[in-house]
Amino acid sequence: MALIALLAGDGIGPEVTAEARRVLEVLDLGLTFEEAPVGGAAYRAAGHPLPPETLDLARRADAILFGAVGDPAFDMLERAFRPEQAILGLRKELELFA
Repeated sequence: MALIALLAGDGIGPEVTAEARRVLEVLDLGLTFEEAPVGGAAYRAAGHPLPPETLDLARRADAILFGAVGDPAFDMLERAFRPEQAILGLRKELELFA
């Protein structure tokens, strides 16, 4: 059974990842989903756009279903804490440079 890290994020992210999950569940591929906060949602919950728990899940997962990150409400934060740093951090930590 494959583990899918479901990182919904901000804005339309939760809506589109929920629909993608629904489709994947209908296909009955034997997937397991585990959710974790990312982006602005993670900053609100944990004070960082890519909390260690989310990064740990991403490392354990066979695949990541990523929604969207970004919210003008966080534009005043230091660059390191802005929502978009979540996807940049994932790319760096998982060595995804394509």
